[in-house]
Amino acid sequence: MRLPRIILADDHTLFVEALRKLAAPHVEVVATVGDGRALLETAQALKPDVVVIDVGMPLLNGLDAGLELKKRLPNVKLIFLTMNEDPDLAVEAMKSGASGYLLKTSAGSELFSAIREALRGKSYLTPQIALAMQESFIRDSRGTKCQKLLTPRQREVLQLLAEGKPMKIVADILRIAPRTVAFHKYRVMQDLGLKSNAELIQFAIKNRLIIQ
Repeated sequence: MRLPRIILADDHTLFVEALRKLAAPHVEVVATVGDGRALLETAQALKPDVVVIDVGMPLLNGLDAGLELKKRLPNVKLIFLTMNEDPDLAVEAMKSGASGYLLKTSAGSELFSAIREALRGKSYLTPQIALAMQESFIRDSRGTKCQKLLTPRQREVLQLLAEGKPMKIVADILRIAPRTVAFHKYRVMQDLGLKSNAELIQFAIKNRLIIQ
């Protein structure tokens, strides 16, 4: 029987290497990546069965990367593996098409159970967060403001700027002109009523474009 083909997406190298060794008997790890943009390129080339992805990653956060990945590869299964216990993040992840949400404190056997469930077309939530997530479903999600106000390109520009990257580097990463980056920054700050780079960073953190 063919082992499931997996990509591990996490920017913590030691954790990824440990996870890769742990997973080896159960799955075929075809690649590891350390940022959301590398994930999109690698997954499109390798077409894995499952992607195990962290929420907080540089260049493109896990939630936005996962959402874009599901557009490009609708059949890929996404399982979020993170330290973040915020139930609103879990809600957002599942709404974006994820098949599972686990914490890095979970047992290895729980991850493999989540992978099996995902491949069967089912969903898996770690028990530590399931109850809190149900409560979050009942109330309005607090993490939707940014999605409603910003375009996908503006979200990309905002995350990269909030990570401290100069406009020219942002332009190179997104393959657009620096003046286009400046235009997006101006529009975001104007539309959201932000008056400084500090407020821009605070907004990005509050709306989970960068995770601290």
